[in-house]
Formats: sequence, C-alpha cells, structure tokens
Amino acid sequence: MKKNLITLLFVFTVINIFGQTSTNSKSGKNEYSNNKDLTINDIVTNKVIKQVTKPPLDEAAILIYDYDGSLFSFDLESEQIGWTVKATDAYTEMCANAITLQDGIVYVPFINGEIFAIDNQTGDVFWKSRLGTIKDQIVLKNQIPIINNGKLFITTQGPNNNIYALDIKDGSLVWNYKLDAANNDIPVLFFDNKIFTQSGNNFYSFEANTGKLLNQKSFDEPISGKPVTDGENVFIANEKNVLFALSPDKLDVLWQFKFDENQHSIKERIFCKDKKIYFAAQGPEVSSIYAVDSKTGTQIWKTDFKDDSIDYIIEESDNVWGYTHKAKLFQIDLTNGETAFETKLTTKPISNIEFAKDDESLFYYSDAALIQFEFKTKDENEVYLRTSIKDDVYSAFVKVIR
Repeated sequence: MKKNLITLLFVFTVINIFGQTSTNSKSGKNEYSNNKDLTINDIVTNKVIKQVTKPPLDEAAILIYDYDGSLFSFDLESEQIGWTVKATDAYTEMCANAITLQDGIVYVPFINGEIFAIDNQTGDVFWKSRLGTIKDQIVLKNQIPIINNGKLFITTQGPNNNIYALDIKDGSLVWNYKLDAANNDIPVLFFDNKIFTQSGNNFYSFEANTGKLLNQKSFDEPISGKPVTDGENVFIANEKNVLFALSPDKLDVLWQFKFDENQHSIKERIFCKDKKIYFAAQGPEVSSIYAVDSKTGTQIWKTDFKDDSIDYIIEESDNVWGYTHKAKLFQIDLTNGETAFETKLTTKPISNIEFAKDDESLFYYSDAALIQFEFKTKDENEVYLRTSIKDDVYSAFVKVIR
C-alpha cells in the first residue's frame, strides 16, 4: 500500500509540474488500446504554452537540429541565429531524430521523450508533451513526426515501446498501443487512413483515427526497413536481404524480392516513385542501390558501390541523390541507374540533404559546419561554423523553410 501511494504521489507531482495529463482511460480515447492503465513509463503529459496558430514562413531561414540536441533557426541572408530551443531536461545532447514542418509549425521530438510544437518564425513554443516521466531516459530515436488529419504519430523504444497519436492542437493523447518489442526505431507510415509500423519481428496496421488494431503480422526476421507505399500496396524489408510487398487491408504477402545475400540493412534508405521502389542495401564489400517494379517485384536495375557503404539517399527531380560513408556525393538517374554526377567531398555529411531554392546548390550538416555545396563549382561553402565539435557525433538534421 505504501509503495502504491508513493508511486501515485510521484505521478501527480510530475503531472502538476509539466502540465495536464490526457491518459484517463474513462475518456474513451483509449478504447482499443491494449495499454489503458498507463504506467509512469507510458504516461503522456502535455502543457499548453500558447494557442496554436498558423504563422507565416520565415523563408530566409534554415532549421538546424544540431547534434548536441538543440534546435535553432539560422537566417541565410543575415547569417545570424534567430532562435534556439532545447529540451527541458539537461541530458539531451543528441539529435537522434528529425523534425516536421507543417502550417508554419515545427514539430520536434527529443531523445528524452519530449515533443514540442514551435513557431517557425519566433521559436515560441505552442505546447510541450512528454512520453513517459523517467528523466534522462532515451525513448525517442530515429523518429520523424508523421502528421495527418490533426494527429501526430510516433513510436517509442523500451522501456516505453508504444505507438502514440497526439492531438496537434495541444499535444494531448488521442490513442496509444503497446508494441511487442523495444526496438521501434523506424518512422511510421500513414496510408489509406491507416498507420503502419514495425516492432521487432512484427508489423502492424492501425485505424488512424481510433488506434484500433486492424492487423498484426509476424515475420521470421526483425523488420528494419521503413514502410513505404506506391499508393496501392505497402513495402517493408527485414534486417537481412528480403523486401516484401504487402496488401494494405490484410497485410498478406503479395511478393518478396531477395537481393544479394551479402547485403542487408535498408532502414530508411527506401522510397517509392511512379510504381517503382528504390532502396539502398549495405554490404561488406559492395553496397547497392536497387530499382524494383512495385507490381511484380522484378528488378529493373542495380548500381553498385565497391568498398563503400551508402549512408543516405533521397529522390529529387527524377534522380537518386545521396552520399556514402566515405563522403562521396552522387546523383543517379531513376530511369536507368546510371551515375549522372559524383564527387568526393572534403567535409563528411552527418545529416540529410536539403536542396536550395535556386536549384543550384544543396545543404548538409557536417561535424563542424552547415555546408552549402555548389553544383557548378563543387565548392563546399561553410555557411554556419560551429564553435565546438563533439568526438561522438551521431547525426543532425536540416530543413530549408519553404
């Protein structure tokens, strides 16, 4: 009884400090959840700072989610920092996630389980949510907030391991579901009013509005590839060398494509365009980018990178752009897999790639600076230079406001 009382007092204290909780199972919001009675690991607390509006875009700025865990706006014209936002807890010195910009609002998840909604112009915080209440606990990793129909969808790792839907007006809980495994480090997919996500060997589909579990399918190997869609079906990859096509309604396997047995780890290096799937697989000697027909699972082309691994790919203007672990920047034609552009960078990217509005350059973050790479001259211009550098750089994220 004494132990229960202490736990209850602790929960009330956290709620009182951080904001109002939205986890009352009697509210009906968790009707379909397998985790109605949320523990202190699972609880959601939210605090509204100011009413959400749709601020205009600061189109002279680029957002930088730095590898020390801070998010700031950098004005590309004045070359000045406009604002900086950090998580509430002191120990958040890691980026580990990506941000989403929608209707002038920046949604940023921090590794400690906090999620903020921020005005892109001023850096003012509209609301804060906290998933779990254990300080310094890394529960959000490799996530990007997926937003649709007034909800933000995100998954957490152990000891939390839930999928959450939050109300984007105030960050309150709409629904949640406890996932089976602790390694939930892939962004979810919204498609056909459903949410698709992985957890260990399992793949799930939920009704997006209510959180009702529609289907759950188990595989022999853990699912490690980000789910993507061609507008008809859903595609995922296991941690080894198999890509699966699934029906969105029942998660039936329609076909499977086995690539090189010495390759693996697609993770987030996958996208769909024009009924084709493009993905990058790693290997000890050769890494490759594949193009596969989404209807049949037939390979269209493959481009190899010898003695190097592919860290990142993105689609831009009917090309695959990306870079390798040895800092090789490349451009590949989507139609035939031929290399259109390739250069060895002197600065090593640790972030995503963002293309400039003039289409004559691109941005990425290195371990020391924000770099603007000029296509014609191949110059790597230091736009913003950090004053300090960490030895254990994990990742960073940049977003051109447009």
